Amino acid sequence: MNLDGTDRRIVEATQSGLPLVPHPYAEIAAQLILEESEVIERLAAMQARGVVRRIGVAPNHYALGMTSNGMTVWEVKDDVASNLGAEVGQLDFVSHCYLRPRALPLWPYNLFAMVHGSDQTEVEVKRQAILSLLGPACLGSDTLYSTRILKKTGLRLARKGAASSAEKARGEG
Repeated sequence: MNLDGTDRRIVEATQSGLPLVPHPYAEIAAQLILEESEVIERLAAMQARGVVRRIGVAPNHYALGMTSNGMTVWEVKDDVASNLGAEVGQLDFVSHCYLRPRALPLWPYNLFAMVHGSDQTEVEVKRQAILSLLGPACLGSDTLYSTRILKKTGLRLARKGAASSAEKARGEG
């Protein structure tokens, strides 16, 4: 889906977050020489089209004391994986949850759910709650704990005319 120039400028201005000021949309509008109402309308239209998924607060779980991060992985029966995955994704302690294809014979897991806790014991208690929800449909599981953070940002648009890192690696940029 293509963005017009103004939409692209709005996405670039907001992709790292909204300014922490009383009127963030007015601040962005002033930077882009637009009206505040136009910024709000265009963001709403991009959200309606699915270009922008959501606008919201993203708490830093580390700053909140949630320093143990466990990607719980589950081998769930295929005929119920989608429904159970949706239920797991609704748990208030699961930050993101998705289905992925298995990579047999080495990787039987098809459901992934990220859980955060103040320590591994707390993550394990939450993992047990997921296990109870999955019940007999769960054929196996594991938890992969983070040991370091490699990236902590969402998608960022490349500046128009700038070569991507992949293009640079191939010698194209």
